[in-house]
Amino acid sequence: MSEDQLEALIVQVINGAVTTIPSYLDEIKENKEVLKVENPQEFVYGIVMGMALGMGGAILSAQKETPTEEDQMKIRDIVYKHIPDIRERIFN
Repeated sequence: MSEDQLEALIVQVINGAVTTIPSYLDEIKENKEVLKVENPQEFVYGIVMGMALGMGGAILSAQKETPTEEDQMKIRDIVYKHIPDIRERIFN
């Protein structure tokens, strides 16, 4: 899989995760006593980042063996490149 293909798939994951933001924020508001989240937007940011990083690894695992450290660094670099957009979509 080329780096461009991997990035396109990761961007799809990010876009899908971002569409769930309103429902996550509603869920946190409805269950704040149980969840005890102080900053819902930061919590959701963590969820979206985890989804993007985790799915990147899963995509590569489906293509070959467990991703190498170099593969994981590529995934991280791709996801981190999109952090400004992710944060803007969550916090604005």
